[in-house]
Amino acid sequence: MTDPAPRPRLATHEVTNQPTPPEDHDRLGEDIPLLEALAREAPDWVARRLAPLGREVGSVRVQELGEAANRHPPELRLFDRHGRRLDEVTYHPAYHELMHLAFDDGWHAVAWQEEGGGGHQAHVAALYLLTQAEPGFCCPVTMTHAALPVLRQTRAVEAQWAPGLLSWDYDPRVLPAQEKTGLTFGMAMTEKQGGSDVRANTTRAECTADGWRLTGHKWFCSAPMSDAFLTLAHTAEGLTCFLVPRVTAEGERNAIELQRLKEKCGNRANASAEIEYHGALAEPVGEPGRGIASILEMVQQTRLDAATAPVGMMRQALTEAWQHVRERHAFGRALAEQPLMRVLLADMALEVEAGLALVMRTARAFDGGARGDDQERALSRLLPTLAKYWHNKRTPAFMAEAMECLGGIGYVEEAPLARLYREAPVNSIWEGSGNVICLDLLRVLDRHPESLAALQAEFTALRGQQAELDNALAQLDAELAAPPEALEPRARWLTQRLAQCLQAALLLRHAPPEVAETFCRSRLGNEAGPAYGVLPGNAPLATLLARIGD
Repeated sequence: MTDPAPRPRLATHEVTNQPTPPEDHDRLGEDIPLLEALAREAPDWVARRLAPLGREVGSVRVQELGEAANRHPPELRLFDRHGRRLDEVTYHPAYHELMHLAFDDGWHAVAWQEEGGGGHQAHVAALYLLTQAEPGFCCPVTMTHAALPVLRQTRAVEAQWAPGLLSWDYDPRVLPAQEKTGLTFGMAMTEKQGGSDVRANTTRAECTADGWRLTGHKWFCSAPMSDAFLTLAHTAEGLTCFLVPRVTAEGERNAIELQRLKEKCGNRANASAEIEYHGALAEPVGEPGRGIASILEMVQQTRLDAATAPVGMMRQALTEAWQHVRERHAFGRALAEQPLMRVLLADMALEVEAGLALVMRTARAFDGGARGDDQERALSRLLPTLAKYWHNKRTPAFMAEAMECLGGIGYVEEAPLARLYREAPVNSIWEGSGNVICLDLLRVLDRHPESLAALQAEFTALRGQQAELDNALAQLDAELAAPPEALEPRARWLTQRLAQCLQAALLLRHAPPEVAETFCRSRLGNEAGPAYGVLPGNAPLATLLARIGD
């Protein structure tokens, strides 16, 4: 039996000119650019396996879970009622249901379990969909997914921990890893005095009779109820990567003390803690003294997810605004028929489609590199940097525009747009803030010239086909020819332009001509504007809007 519809007739008036109450939607089946991207970038099995997830994420039930997980954020329990130390975080049941949605179907593990290819495309597409249920819980999904390349650096560690990581199950119980049906992983690198400069970390590791022990603090530790954390600490050899279990093999709580939970601007469903290691038991992973290199294997994976999440968030905001403007009337006609509104929504749809094309192409590069394709491996070093920087710079303004489409009700917490607006900055800050990412781009260009050559090859076949792209590429060529000392002050411009040119190239190669041509003119040409809703006067609005779907 379904709930009766809300009552529109009130004591003093009748509720009219408002969108219909939320209904179930198919987030995959209604997403034309995603279906097209999967068809060209991924094996057939990926779309088939994603189909149930698309329906679940778009259901009213799961949307309500995302709302509840945000309205009831995690709570810190330091002690039990008798004064014994717990160091636990309790979550609302909605959070656990969302975790089951991701882990019970293996979206954290799919990238590592499909030997025939397509695993990273499946993971990225799943994360794009899961983000539309609730972005915050995707943090532990991402970190668990990204931990495996680090575990593989030490065979004994991989043998012990990888089976639980790859298990299709979410098991929130506080137990030793060997007693659990599935494991989650976190990461703790940042310290107060250093931030992104992890070489300034002060946490130290001491080799004792019963193993390595860590002492020090971490300023940010997200998902503090994870079963294990990858972290950095100093040894005699230098900064080294360690795996720190939350519960020891003997069933004792490890000496990881939670100091407090961060009260964040957004990302409220996900707990982020300040922690202290008080002689915490740990085991080294990777080569001693090369901890940064070891953990960068994880960071490269998380950066792709941090580039994908904002695109999923923009897609959710776009569909929310699109539903509203089609049903809301003003000045005698639907908002969706108003010329300025049509231009704005069409422009926003272009942004989502370009972002999706870039993250799916990056996922294909990850898979190709894993199979030994040198060209794809070279691209995989560079593309996450471009995508993470640019997608996250475009997201906050996108959310503000989506709010405006709804007017006042878009700014209240009952609509998901307020939650998405608060969430919008986080992926730009985590896994390397904007400046750090741009400096990393320069590092890749300097140390891996083959990566730039691989990117240039993506452009070669398209030179001469579109005037604005040709002009932008010529400008890039001149900029890249400058001496290295001249590039750093221009690193933000360079990162943005490379990302936009690659988006344009991907759309020219794969999207309908109306989409690609309008993107090039509105992003790379003289008609480009800094705000959304600025398109050429003859832009094919009907075609662009039709691709939003239902």
